[in-house]
Amino acid sequence: MTIVSKPIIVFIAAITLLTACKRDVTPEKLYGNWRYVKIENPGTNPPSTDPDWKLKLEHPSIVFSKNNELTIWWNGKILSHGTFGVDVNNIRYKEILEGGRTSEFPFYVSKLTDSEIVFETLGPDGSRVTAVKQ
Repeated sequence: MTIVSKPIIVFIAAITLLTACKRDVTPEKLYGNWRYVKIENPGTNPPSTDPDWKLKLEHPSIVFSKNNELTIWWNGKILSHGTFGVDVNNIRYKEILEGGRTSEFPFYVSKLTDSEIVFETLGPDGSRVTAVKQ
């Protein structure tokens, strides 16, 4: 084995280990109240970000309850509610609409720590939300 190949093997082993240890999203990691601190709209032309003053004024948040209920709050009122499940790195949201109808869609979670979550809806009208746990 040459001296050049040892660092490459170590690098590949480290990447493989990091990839294998990637944790999935679980309901237990989500439970609680998460206050939005940034909302981006990367699919708009040009891409946009909601101003900080708007977020401070309207207090948007998302609440994941232990009975797998999800509630999105905006300006002190419920904007949306329903149930959720998780699938690897997706939150599967089943929104309850008027008349008992439902709408299902995923939130892709790109980051989840004990204190911060970044999730997004995909597509041209999609948005990316950064929230901190309360």
